[in-house]
Amino acid sequence: MMIPFHAFVLRGISFFLSWLVVGSSVMAAVTLPALISDHAVLQRSAKTAVWGTAGPNEKITVKLDSASGSTTAGSDGKWRIELDLSKVGPGPFDLVVECTNKITVSDVLVGEVWLASGQSNMEFPVKYTNDAGRTTAASANPQLHEFQVDNKTSPVPLDTCTGTWVVAGPATTGNFTAVGYHFCKKLQEDLAIPVGLISSRWGGTPVEAWTSLDALNTVPDLKQGAERSKQDLEEYPARVQAYAQAVQAWEAQYDRVLPAPTDPSVYAGPNVPITDWKSVHLPGPLTAEGLPDAGAIWIRRTITLPPDVVVGHQGLNLGVIPGFDTVYWNGVKIGETKPETGGVNAGRVYDPPRDLSLQGEGVLAIRIAFPAGGATVPGPMKWGSLTLDGDWLGKVEKELPPLTAEAKAAYPKPLMKAPSPQNVATYLFNGMIAPLTPYTIKGAIWYQGESNAGRAFQYRTAFPLMIQDWRTRWGEGNFPFYFCQLANFMARKPAPTESAWAEVRDSQTQTLSLPNTGMAVLIDCGDEGNIHPHDKQTPGERLAAIALANTYGKQVPFAGPTYASMMVEGDSIRLTFTHVDGGLVAKPLPAEYAPTSEKPDVKVPLVRNVPNSDLEGFVICGEDHVWKWANAKIDNGTVVVRADGIAKPVAIRYGWADDPICNLYNGVGFPAGPFRTDDFPEITRNAKL
Repeated sequence: MMIPFHAFVLRGISFFLSWLVVGSSVMAAVTLPALISDHAVLQRSAKTAVWGTAGPNEKITVKLDSASGSTTAGSDGKWRIELDLSKVGPGPFDLVVECTNKITVSDVLVGEVWLASGQSNMEFPVKYTNDAGRTTAASANPQLHEFQVDNKTSPVPLDTCTGTWVVAGPATTGNFTAVGYHFCKKLQEDLAIPVGLISSRWGGTPVEAWTSLDALNTVPDLKQGAERSKQDLEEYPARVQAYAQAVQAWEAQYDRVLPAPTDPSVYAGPNVPITDWKSVHLPGPLTAEGLPDAGAIWIRRTITLPPDVVVGHQGLNLGVIPGFDTVYWNGVKIGETKPETGGVNAGRVYDPPRDLSLQGEGVLAIRIAFPAGGATVPGPMKWGSLTLDGDWLGKVEKELPPLTAEAKAAYPKPLMKAPSPQNVATYLFNGMIAPLTPYTIKGAIWYQGESNAGRAFQYRTAFPLMIQDWRTRWGEGNFPFYFCQLANFMARKPAPTESAWAEVRDSQTQTLSLPNTGMAVLIDCGDEGNIHPHDKQTPGERLAAIALANTYGKQVPFAGPTYASMMVEGDSIRLTFTHVDGGLVAKPLPAEYAPTSEKPDVKVPLVRNVPNSDLEGFVICGEDHVWKWANAKIDNGTVVVRADGIAKPVAIRYGWADDPICNLYNGVGFPAGPFRTDDFPEITRNAKL
């Protein structure tokens, strides 16, 4: 039987296309991960990894200066080569990778590579720090590079991440992690070799988000919490939908519908006449200013945004509002919370669009629907560093009558706060740590713990678990892991009290029992009024001192007085310390201080707890476990502590507060870390993930 010509042609085309598909899979081009790209810094070691993908069973060769290697891709196309870079460097070099194609990675340095991770205080960029202008202007350094891992969450571990290597300089350093920059700058200066920083951080995140599921599953409480947080995230959309439908049905049944205006610009526009608007003082109840308790109400205010908002597009924080709100800047909607979005009972944080101009004077306008009454704006309200508490203007769009008892009882209960994927256990490990684990590093630095303060006791398990987990994943042994202890923060209290933040610091101190760890004490460089202190040079350089001493063998001091032992002597307790380089010192306390580094020139008097004591920050208790401020003094290289009314003391605490006044240092300027000699029950002991 003769095959028609057109069928023959079609068969030929089909065969050719099949050959192309098979051929393209077999001859797939070699690729490299984003981490191995122009300006990369590779770790100086005998086994420095280079990896990527290619066609199955394809041969790959890699060469950098005198180091080279070859391998064959697996059946899945993955390959890995370990180069001996122990005697190579510093560069710059071209890294050449060849297979069926050729890749040349330029400006590659060989030196020391550190991972910087944690939450917002590690994320905090150089451009917002003290003396940022001078720092960035003098930052040109071709031997200091940073790779910022783009934010990414994932329910499963990923192989790849996105990001780019950037060379330090006046145009780029402002966006570097500030703690990481000052850490690497000090290392680079003292070691005179290239230093690379891989920055993987996300503000407001708990330690469990940075830990693998396999590790969390080894601890029953953390396993259950991880399962619960994942379930909450997965089920939340359905709960939001059910809640929105319930609110819609309730509004229709009780005639409480408040449709959005067809033209919001008549309320939100910058040039709206305001003669019929009322003056309102916020935060507080709107009814106090003569506005109704229920209905749709507008508030507006003319403001000039500060540089951190204009340049950095910092978020608008309105606190929890007991209604549904829509927010406008100069008539442009920048965010809203309604039944369909969830988060009705959560604090409002709106990030303005990146393409929205925030320069100059503008109008912030907010429409709030209160169908169930309770018209109030509890606050606090801030946009970046700008406090929005104060005088506003208010106007009624539509007033509703008071609720009946039946309608009030039937109002759907607001949902709990919407889960954020970055706060779900394992999601940041999967998206922002797992892709990094093939990369050879020297060690890691870490600044986190604020988001675990409510579960401070559990942190003493979760934090070391994460460290051990990372070391297992990298497979490089107990690599150096150095971390920041939480800085002082929040309003000072007049009497000794318990503190969740102090318990986090205690858990961090206990983590030092892991090998090859170190902690930078920051009890003296925080802010009373700002969880993000602007001094990031001190934390970075204290971490660097730990690394220089313990990783690189430099003979430099790296810690302050560290509690060693106690002895009861009558009505006093004598304490001994290690790391007393230059002797114990009672650092003079200032007469006044700035509550926030955002306003360093605005100072208030320092109210001391024990004005006649050489040392501040000590409390003492007897057998009744009632703490009292103590008088403390340095005596022959020790500290003696006592308090009137305590004849038989049993325990001491130092710096045990959210924001303690304390002044014990050593002679080379390092502060003593907070500590306790007791084992009394913690206030966060029963709080779990």
